[in-house]
Amino acid sequence: MASLLAIVVVIGLSVQGTMAHPCGKHIFSALVQLLPCRASVAPFSPIPPNEACCNAVRVLGQPCLCVLVNGSPPISGVDRSLAMQLPEKCSVNFEPCI
Repeated sequence: MASLLAIVVVIGLSVQGTMAHPCGKHIFSALVQLLPCRASVAPFSPIPPNEACCNAVRVLGQPCLCVLVNGSPPISGVDRSLAMQLPEKCSVNFEPCI
C-alpha cells in the first residue's frame, strides 16, 4: 500500500504541473480517490470493483478516468485494460476512452 501511494504521489506531481485537464486542478487528489480501485486494476486481478471504487469512478467522470488511465507515464501496478473496464463493471454509462 505504501509503495502504491508513493507511485501515486510521484505521478500526481509529474502530471499536475503540465496542463489543465478534466481531473481539475490537482490530479493527485483524483488518483487518491481511485485508491479503493487498486485491487480491481492490479494485473491479473479477478477482484470486482467494490462500492467505494464505483463511487469514485462516478464522481471523477469519464474524461478524468480516461486521462488517468491513458496518461503518460503509465501508472505502475495498474492494468490499463482492467482500468478501462471499471465503468462497465460499475454499471456507469460512460463513453469508451479514445
